[in-house]
Amino acid sequence: MPCKKQKTRKANTLTRRQFIHQAGAATAVTLAATSTHPILGKTPGANERIGVGFIGCGGRSGAHLQTVHWLKTQAKEPVDIVAACDVYRPRLQKVVDAYGAKGYMDHRELLADPNVDVVCISTPDHHHGYQAIDAVRAGKDVYCEKPVTHWRQCELTKRLAADVKKTGRVFQLGTQGMADSAWHQIKKLIEDGLIGRPIHAECGFFRVGDWGERGMPIDDPNAKPGPDLNWQAFLGDAPTRPFDVSRFFRWRMYEDYAGGPSTDLFPHSLTPVLYMLGVKMPSKVVATGGMFRYHEREVPDTFNMLIDYPEKITVALLGTQGNSYQATGKRGSGKRIPVIRGWEGAVTVQDEKIVFIPVKGSKKKARRFDIQHGQDFVDYWRKFLACCRSRRLDTLSPADLAYHVQTALQMGMLGLRQGKVATFDAEQEKIVL
Repeated sequence: MPCKKQKTRKANTLTRRQFIHQAGAATAVTLAATSTHPILGKTPGANERIGVGFIGCGGRSGAHLQTVHWLKTQAKEPVDIVAACDVYRPRLQKVVDAYGAKGYMDHRELLADPNVDVVCISTPDHHHGYQAIDAVRAGKDVYCEKPVTHWRQCELTKRLAADVKKTGRVFQLGTQGMADSAWHQIKKLIEDGLIGRPIHAECGFFRVGDWGERGMPIDDPNAKPGPDLNWQAFLGDAPTRPFDVSRFFRWRMYEDYAGGPSTDLFPHSLTPVLYMLGVKMPSKVVATGGMFRYHEREVPDTFNMLIDYPEKITVALLGTQGNSYQATGKRGSGKRIPVIRGWEGAVTVQDEKIVFIPVKGSKKKARRFDIQHGQDFVDYWRKFLACCRSRRLDTLSPADLAYHVQTALQMGMLGLRQGKVATFDAEQEKIVL
């Protein structure tokens, strides 16, 4: 979720606000394979320097690298960029040269580096879960970009949440909107009974963009598999296919590696809503949508979901990449401001205030609350590193919350593809179609 206007500071030639908006298409690629590392690794002390290794060196990784570099050089945080990994050597080399990091083309070799305490995973969706599991088993704390797993990796999502808990490692998902205090304040208001019993919520993500040539440029149209480009590592657990330069550089367009709005954009929208409501697994999900505008891609550009929860709450999650208009205003590019409705009123954000609107005939009065602070990507990283030092596992976007969010989104994507209603078997923790 987006932030209110804040003072900026220099980070070399970039401001903190520019860091937040550096989130270009993540085109990094790395090997996906489950290793057999034992649970090991050291825990950084309160004043000990934290070494960060970056798995994936594409566009999104650039924002993370710049932020950690700013924390080190400007904020004087005890943190170092010590290693980087990518299966495309030209991209890896740029990071090695810029930050003096040690370079690897296999993420398992990076995880074996004793100088790496924390990893930042910014690779294609279908690698996230495997690499995060390898990392926590190797004794590393993890900042993982969303989505936590690919839309088809339902069991892997569950396994990752279990492994994070078992190993006691710190985990934070890259849903940086959770740094916005509005959602934490609203959660408290709901818990205090302001809106009565919650019954309905709506949220979404609207933008224009096809993730084609403009969104994910092809670095080198003549690139070929070889010692500088590991195509098999890129494929990971995805179907085996001949090398395709578009698939390699513009992977967000293809369902083997991405899910379109359902898993790329919707984690930003659904995460704060489930957090505010305090719900976990859905009981039922239905989804509609498809490729309504951009037909060069395989993933939907328009995606809508209705999610029912056992607590008798429905969440409406709507979105398209064919139009960016927001009827309710916005706290960040594309993200529709959540509205939470209860038996006694609704709560949302308007004009940079938390607003309570009572139902007609209620004895409660309309109220407005100041928002303590907006989203800050630098502070999101700072608080994550603080958790790594203190061993607090309750990051702003922990693994169990990521599991609950991703399961709902996976139910929607699977249901859409098969034209079915998806239900969740809570006893077996399994999606049923």
